[in-house]
Amino acid sequence: MVKRRNGMYAVMAALMAAAAAVAMAVAADARADVYPSHTVKLLVGQSPGGSTDVIARLVAAQMTETLGQSVIVENRTGNAGSLAADFVAKSKPDGYTLLVVSSSFSINPSLSALPFDAQTDLAPVTLLAEAPFLLVVNPAFPANTLPELLKLAAARPGTLTYGSGGNGSSGHLAGALLEQLADRHFIHVPYKGAGPALNDVMGGHIDFLFASVLSSSQAVNQGKLRALAVSSATRSAALPNVPTVAEGGVTGYSATTWYAILAPAGTPADIIDRVAAAGKSAVNAPNVRKVLQDDGAEPIGSTPAEFKTYLATQIAKWRALVKRFGIRGE
Repeated sequence: MVKRRNGMYAVMAALMAAAAAVAMAVAADARADVYPSHTVKLLVGQSPGGSTDVIARLVAAQMTETLGQSVIVENRTGNAGSLAADFVAKSKPDGYTLLVVSSSFSINPSLSALPFDAQTDLAPVTLLAEAPFLLVVNPAFPANTLPELLKLAAARPGTLTYGSGGNGSSGHLAGALLEQLADRHFIHVPYKGAGPALNDVMGGHIDFLFASVLSSSQAVNQGKLRALAVSSATRSAALPNVPTVAEGGVTGYSATTWYAILAPAGTPADIIDRVAAAGKSAVNAPNVRKVLQDDGAEPIGSTPAEFKTYLATQIAKWRALVKRFGIRGE
């Protein structure tokens, strides 16, 4: 009887040891699964030094502190940013390969066939920041306000010109939206980049331009350009004295450039929420907020649900405009 009892104790001890080993293994796996456990990559489809790249690097540095793991930026240029987006869409949905995009992400699906679906193959994470365009003219242009520009356009239909960084660019669509909502007809002049377009409006070769605040505000302050309006729905904190296009009489007008993070579809919700929280914390860090606001952008840091709704609205808005004007990409 004693031997049986000892045998039972031995079996129980063995079972308890096995259970303890399993528990330790599960705990180790749980620790390994805590996100993130290694480097996170933010892919950018534009070249180093551009606005999307700059914002991605600012955010990455702050997210590194928040997440406790390195967050690095990797540039994969090509196909108007779609090469990087396609790569992320086809990546493992584990939160370690993410995508940082600008507002062109919501325009590209309307301009050409893409190897991925912007709304089903990628999961919205957070809208990081939003910035208005500045509607600028040469100081010699015979209009000091947007209402005067629109009055001139009504008197001389189809003669006023506006430039952009290329067919299908955000600046192009900002001008097309003004045509639609103001019921005016302008001549679009595409350039190979926003820089040459800005030079030509300063030189008086085109009549107006929707330029980024960063690229044009210095010229405005130096008297080389005149700012007639900002393109956002509300006034810019960086330019509080410049009225909005809507205040200039074009009801409902809003066209901005924005920056956001997306993940591969199927990424677990808790990981998406963690990244979204880290992104919000990043853009609201004092040093990042200052850089954004100095460049005319406003930090946002939306929830995934808020960004999903925003993105769907943007894609539908620009698709309708592209179709109406028959716009084609470069």
